Amino acid sequence: MQISYSRPLSAGWDRMKKALFQPFDINKWIKVGFTAWLAGFTDCGGGSGSGNNTGNNTNWDEFFSFPQTAWDWLLDNPIWANLILVGLVILFIIISVIIWVSSRGKFMFLDNVAHDKAEIGKPWHDFRKQGNSLFIFEFFWGWFAFGVFALLTAYCFVTGKDLYFTHAPKALVLAGITQMVLLFIGYLIVFGYISLFLKDFVVPIMYKHRVGVIKGWGKFLMLFGKKALPFIIYGLFIFVLGIAVLIAIIFFAMITCCIGLLLIAIPYIGAVILLPISYTFRAFSIEFLAQFGDEYNVFPPLAELANDTNENPAE
Repeated sequence: MQISYSRPLSAGWDRMKKALFQPFDINKWIKVGFTAWLAGFTDCGGGSGSGNNTGNNTNWDEFFSFPQTAWDWLLDNPIWANLILVGLVILFIIISVIIWVSSRGKFMFLDNVAHDKAEIGKPWHDFRKQGNSLFIFEFFWGWFAFGVFALLTAYCFVTGKDLYFTHAPKALVLAGITQMVLLFIGYLIVFGYISLFLKDFVVPIMYKHRVGVIKGWGKFLMLFGKKALPFIIYGLFIFVLGIAVLIAIIFFAMITCCIGLLLIAIPYIGAVILLPISYTFRAFSIEFLAQFGDEYNVFPPLAELANDTNENPAE
């Protein structure tokens, strides 16, 4: 069996055009875009950084002493410490709710793409068991990934602090920096692939067989054990597509004088604007998975799809 990447992508693109543009229905865009928005809650990452051109020793001294300084400040300001603790608890609850909603949303969006529909309430109810199972996994997996990231960050901080205060030779500093970079690259590759496989393949398998996340992973890993290379290449293919999409978004922002970028940044509005992209990626993943046999094909038979279209002409 020859596995293709271009053919599923082309089929996913055709499904997107048929669903969203033939004909264009703003009501459908709003509904499907809402499920895409819910599904993408936990797919987004963020980060921040700042630059400082002074680069003197005093700044590095303050940087490496910051944890102790912050701890001393918290001990000296118990009211603020308690407020921060309460804020962290509230943040924890909000994140948990977001993960739960997004877990249900992934099945809602998948159902709409697979059946070319624009439903919200029905898939929310029909796949509540699978959504709740996915939520439990994503909840613990997410905090585990965060814990590993925190440990890596702490290790790099301590290593950098030792290299700085011991005035290590430049060769040793370079080796230490290289090790840190490789550790973070390894982290991104491993956890990135697991998250990608969960969203793109395990969720469709759960959807297809109406099973929980553990059985879904079991079925996928059996397939992965036989066909590991195509799935690894799939991850690289998605990475390249992601870069292409990012370049296109930057270009879109430039030609709209950043107005388009501001609109994309608005929650839900951005999901509706970028719906053709998310729809194509979702359709591509399940078209790719369908190549491995009927057991992994989530699309309904043509006769069933025709009946659905006749029953729901507006969609």
